[in-house]
Amino acid sequence: MAKQFVCSYDHPIVTTKQGKLRGFETDGTYVFQGIKYADSKRFQMPSDPASWEGVKDAHSYGFVSPMLDRETAVGEIAVPHRYWPKDENCQYLNIWSQSLDENAKKPVMVWLHGGGFSAGSSIEQVAYEGENLSRFGDVVVVTINHRLNILGYLDLSPYSKKYANSGNAGNADLVAALKWIHENIAGFGGDPENVTIFGQSGGGGKVYTLMQTPAADGLFQKAIVMSGVGDGMSIPANADSRPLVDGMLKELGLTAAEIEKLETLPYEALAEAYKKVSPAIREAGGYVGCAPIPNEFYAGDPREVGFTEHAKTIPTVVGTVIAEFGGFAPGLPKKHELTRQQELEILKPKFGTDTEKLIALFEAAFPGKPITDLLVLDGFSREPSKDFCRKKAVSSQSAVYNYLFTYEFPIDDGRAAWHCSDIPFFFHNTDLVPICNIPGVSDQLEDRMAASFVNFARTGVPGCPSLPVWEPCKPDDIATMIFDRECRVVHNLDDELQKAIYPYAQRPDFAQKKEKKDGEQEVVILH
Repeated sequence: MAKQFVCSYDHPIVTTKQGKLRGFETDGTYVFQGIKYADSKRFQMPSDPASWEGVKDAHSYGFVSPMLDRETAVGEIAVPHRYWPKDENCQYLNIWSQSLDENAKKPVMVWLHGGGFSAGSSIEQVAYEGENLSRFGDVVVVTINHRLNILGYLDLSPYSKKYANSGNAGNADLVAALKWIHENIAGFGGDPENVTIFGQSGGGGKVYTLMQTPAADGLFQKAIVMSGVGDGMSIPANADSRPLVDGMLKELGLTAAEIEKLETLPYEALAEAYKKVSPAIREAGGYVGCAPIPNEFYAGDPREVGFTEHAKTIPTVVGTVIAEFGGFAPGLPKKHELTRQQELEILKPKFGTDTEKLIALFEAAFPGKPITDLLVLDGFSREPSKDFCRKKAVSSQSAVYNYLFTYEFPIDDGRAAWHCSDIPFFFHNTDLVPICNIPGVSDQLEDRMAASFVNFARTGVPGCPSLPVWEPCKPDDIATMIFDRECRVVHNLDDELQKAIYPYAQRPDFAQKKEKKDGEQEVVILH
């Protein structure tokens, strides 16, 4: 069905701090793409973007950050992707809104994309499109590109004061984007004092690292961390970057005195040097960058160093999906038709004498789910996410809420929810991702899930009238909202199951080994 499209020489136009922007309108949704929110020089802090005269068109998504590895179109039915031109000058954002009234004061939802801190973009996944969520929730949706991998997270501070915070340049871009939003979003109908940041996987990591970044204090009021908490992901304070950087310099034929030449070499040369040097350093437990480093700019992982005083005041939602990385494994043929004996024959080679114990714990936590889903059950994000909630709940200054997405998808005779599979539901974009759809089921579920995030953005309390009351967590009581065909709230849902499954569970280290063997590179790229 055709949409009503409007884009004239004088509408829609918004005046920003830098100049006037012209977007376009489709069925009442205003869209502005590729807005420059900052500029920067390589390895240095972002600066305000240049101003301009006249009216600039905002009709095309801006450049995305270069990436260390070549992208591969694998597994597109599960996580449909889009590919876009890359450039280091990648500080762009996109906006969808239902109003351009400066007094509208609509909630603002700012999306931070996944891909760890190394890959991805604001439009990488089809499900990141903001039009449906903006229209459904009457909110302003913003998505952001920023510097990634060695461009955004390579600590060169030991070599020159010029690079004092280069190890956090990518997050500094995000702070610059939030500052731009604070200064300009009213013109797009948004409330600069009601901003929620939300992100999945690496985007979830960006959310909680910004909670721990004093420069971002006051630039957002609420936070949603989706599948973004995991063990072994943080860089310790005072990590020594010199073995990595010295190794790269040697590969490039340079000395430490020539460190500034890294600013002018082609990105591809830097990337190849990094990929050659970093594996041995990673194996030895050394600094390999590609994640924020604790310093005066970033306080560090809150689970390790505690929440900052400001972070304690931020209402937060933290959640995961039932299978995460294990869900990328091929489905089990006819799994709903297996007899109990056949299921046991499948499970025992992996779980041995623990099989019966695990089955009992699984059935108590997830009644009605096939017990063979034990093979793919997440053991990476679920328990660390609950740990995050417990530690955040110690402070009474704001609430923290937990969810678990357990929907079974209609592919491969039924597959448990995998890493990224909840995104189309929260974005109200299941119409863009066919694999999500079960008539009468997925449409109701996405209404509930998207409404939960929208209501959280509006009021600080998630949920909607068609769901049970979503209670906040306590340090000794994790209340989990189960998103599925039937939604329910369960207290301390799977504590014993998580402890028992940990030695067997699928984690990213398994996924990376599998990538080397089978070429399933999308598993690595997505996190």
